[in-house]
Amino acid sequence: MDEQQSTTKKLSLSALVLMIFTTIFGFGNTPAAFEQMGYGAILWYILGAILFFIPAGLMFAEYGSTLKEAKGGIYSWLDASIGEKWSFIATFMWLASWLIWMVMISQKIWITLSTIIWGHDTTGTWSLFGMGSTMTIGLLGILWIVFVTWAATRGLNTLAKVSSLGGIAIMALNVILLVASAVILIANHGQLAQPIHHISDFATSPSAQFQSPIAMISFVIYAIFAYGGLESLGGITDSLDKPEKTFPKGIMIGGAVIGIGYSLAIFLWGISANWQHVIIDGKANLGNITYVLMQNLGFEFGRAIGMSAANASIIGTVFSRFAGLGMFFAYVGSFFVLSYSPLKSFILGSPKELWPKKMTTLNKNGMPAFSMWLQAAVVIAFIAGISILSAITHKESTFFYNVLTSMSNVSTTLPYLFLVGAFPFFKAKKDLDRPFVAFHSHTWMITITALVLLTVGIGILFTILTPFITGDVFTGMWTLAGPVVFGAIAWIFFARREKNNN
Repeated sequence: MDEQQSTTKKLSLSALVLMIFTTIFGFGNTPAAFEQMGYGAILWYILGAILFFIPAGLMFAEYGSTLKEAKGGIYSWLDASIGEKWSFIATFMWLASWLIWMVMISQKIWITLSTIIWGHDTTGTWSLFGMGSTMTIGLLGILWIVFVTWAATRGLNTLAKVSSLGGIAIMALNVILLVASAVILIANHGQLAQPIHHISDFATSPSAQFQSPIAMISFVIYAIFAYGGLESLGGITDSLDKPEKTFPKGIMIGGAVIGIGYSLAIFLWGISANWQHVIIDGKANLGNITYVLMQNLGFEFGRAIGMSAANASIIGTVFSRFAGLGMFFAYVGSFFVLSYSPLKSFILGSPKELWPKKMTTLNKNGMPAFSMWLQAAVVIAFIAGISILSAITHKESTFFYNVLTSMSNVSTTLPYLFLVGAFPFFKAKKDLDRPFVAFHSHTWMITITALVLLTVGIGILFTILTPFITGDVFTGMWTLAGPVVFGAIAWIFFARREKNNN
């Protein structure tokens, strides 16, 4: 009876593909891609699936299935492959990616609220205590960090539950984009708002920011970021029926589905939005681009079904408010969980002697409260630093969100260099039981590893170099800040531990 029950609980191929799609596909990635590269983003998102998502997904599946009993997540994977020191440093930098994400979302969440209340982004006009908008949003971001940390340390999990509402709303946004775009295309007799002049439009960008070859290649980081979260799928192979066959098929089909989904969505934005008119003339930025495009989509949809300009504007406001509501719920739920989950997983999954005693002590709610407040202090320092320097240098909000996005992209993708680079060392271990083997040929495994490393490495390098080459030292320095600061902290922590042991 037990055997029959365990068999029925095994995930099928279709269930796996659906799980991969819902875990990885992010609605907000495609407006950002269209804002940065127009139709040119399509090529890079397809390359991201082929050169990163599929091979890295197979590697992480082998890590996860082999080390399924380990509690430390990617720390355990790296510890079994390249030793304690580098696993600690790499995982610390992985933790940094979540902290930078918190910095970015603590600013963006106010745009969602503004859109819900007023129907569009008004944060550029906000002012508290005589401060400019950038400083005001920075202050609100700091207050948000303090509130979430206070709530999380007390085990108040109500906020985490609203993410399911956000997930439903975001699924609905995908349907709205598809249906409204189809209606607009039919009404306009197949004419695109963003015309295609040449096949090269699918590889190049209309943005001045991405004209040089180095800048264009650096966009692969955006694509890799859009496929982020792969490491969370590594532990599900034992839930699959015939994982050695099902998982590779699932990753390949899932990669194709997500790649096509991203490509289609980017193309759909071009049906309703003219890049110059909506993005440049409309002064859209990476913080509000989703709501700007949704508002425009609603307006064009209204016009397509015969509404007056005034009534079409109302539809546009409804679309943008719905997008704001969905993203707000998603941000709040994710923010609450991510304020403690990665930190708690890392601290409890790594050796306790690496940390001061206060950092590993759990409060009565099972939370590492001291560590969480320390994390909050670091996030607040980043928010304050970027906000103050942006205000001093009189940078616009477009520049501000570009800096945050660049920081987030590099910090999020950097740990993948360690995970992929450690894979040959992991494969060399002879004393491990491997229920799932991704690559049987050593030569093929080394070739694939080198290709993925090259893709991620070049993307990161060019993302860091591009602002320095164009003279934007501010963006370049802040892009480097996350990995350098957290890498140095991790090194000091580990050196202190080694010194104490000696």
